Amino acid sequence: MMLLLDIGNTNLRWGLSDGGPPDEVRVVRHCAAVPLDLLADWERLNTPERVVASNVGGASVATAIGRATRAYWGLDVEFVQTRAHFGALRIAYPAPERFGVDRWLALVAAHRLVPEAALIVDAGTAATFDLLLADGRHLGGLILPGVEMMRASLLAGTLIPRIASEPTDEPWAVDTGPAVAAGSLQALAALTTRLYDRLEQQAQTPPALILTGGDAERLIPAMDRPAQVVPDLVLRGLFEVVSGEEAQAVG
Repeated sequence: MMLLLDIGNTNLRWGLSDGGPPDEVRVVRHCAAVPLDLLADWERLNTPERVVASNVGGASVATAIGRATRAYWGLDVEFVQTRAHFGALRIAYPAPERFGVDRWLALVAAHRLVPEAALIVDAGTAATFDLLLADGRHLGGLILPGVEMMRASLLAGTLIPRIASEPTDEPWAVDTGPAVAAGSLQALAALTTRLYDRLEQQAQTPPALILTGGDAERLIPAMDRPAQVVPDLVLRGLFEVVSGEEAQAVG
């Protein structure tokens, strides 16, 4: 049994792998430390054989998680790093270390999940867009502020009042709060459509559109291309990488 961790900018997702991707995924906000409810859950776990993690949340949370796993089970966390090549997957960045490990693991999982080209949208604190051809060639990607960061930056730089609101079913709004709420979702959805169509032209066949991240479900109503939400995409990629390493070791 392995404990798999996806440490994002804001949230930590974790699950137990017993020969496959985690059946159940838990999500907590980490605030650059170890949440008490996470420790409470881990106190009830049997000792895992390994703890494997993806971390883009910073050094402090990584250090705190490492202390907890050593205290509970005497295990160090194995942090996965981005690689230029993994199987047929080849990332476009000339400097792999500059490509976020969460984005890389999402590509690993997407390439295993669907046979066609894919546009992977991770709607978290930041929104990332990555284009992948069916043969494993990563074309590159884009990064924007996520939904909440986009709204917060607009409100911080203007005198628009902070009105808690979610967009209506229409892509536009008739009041300021809903206009801000709808604008952030429609901006990400519009860029998704543009990239999807460009990828379809290059692949010469409709690609898969895979959404992940904490705001993936919020984006669905704004999408005008068929999409599937895979909340545990990074954890699935983590499992694929660990499984591939173990297969190579046995071979």
